[in-house]
Amino acid sequence: MSAAQERRSLLGRRTVIAAAGAAGAAAALTACGGADGSGGGDSSAGSDAVEQSGDGGAVLAATADIPEGGGVVFAAQKVVVTQPQPGEFKAFSSTCTHQGCAVKDVSDGSIVCPCHNSTFDAATGSPTGGPATKPLPVREITVEGGSIRLV
Repeated sequence: MSAAQERRSLLGRRTVIAAAGAAGAAAALTACGGADGSGGGDSSAGSDAVEQSGDGGAVLAATADIPEGGGVVFAAQKVVVTQPQPGEFKAFSSTCTHQGCAVKDVSDGSIVCPCHNSTFDAATGSPTGGPATKPLPVREITVEGGSIRLV
């Protein structure tokens, strides 16, 4: 085998190995999302409810769409909105601080990441269980006229 043929053969093997690694990474990232690709388990309002407001803020949902003691994950906007107390709305990044999976569910005052079962307080975003040790970052929202807008 000539030196040129050896280089081509070596490059071909490297390409195959790199492609296999990329496919594995894609599969792992897909596992962090929802089966439907939404990444949001409790998002009945979800990304379909988003519309642009006149001032540039995205209208995520009506206040009535966010259950008391629970919340809704908006996968496309990577945000979770909660209502820990009646009339009190909070918003956090929906990306788990443990390994970057999307949180899926909000119930009983907890935001839940399905990948490793980390839980976060729905009122503060602070970790309450699982391997995550950092809080979910706060996202800014405004509540006016029964609408919740992402700023």
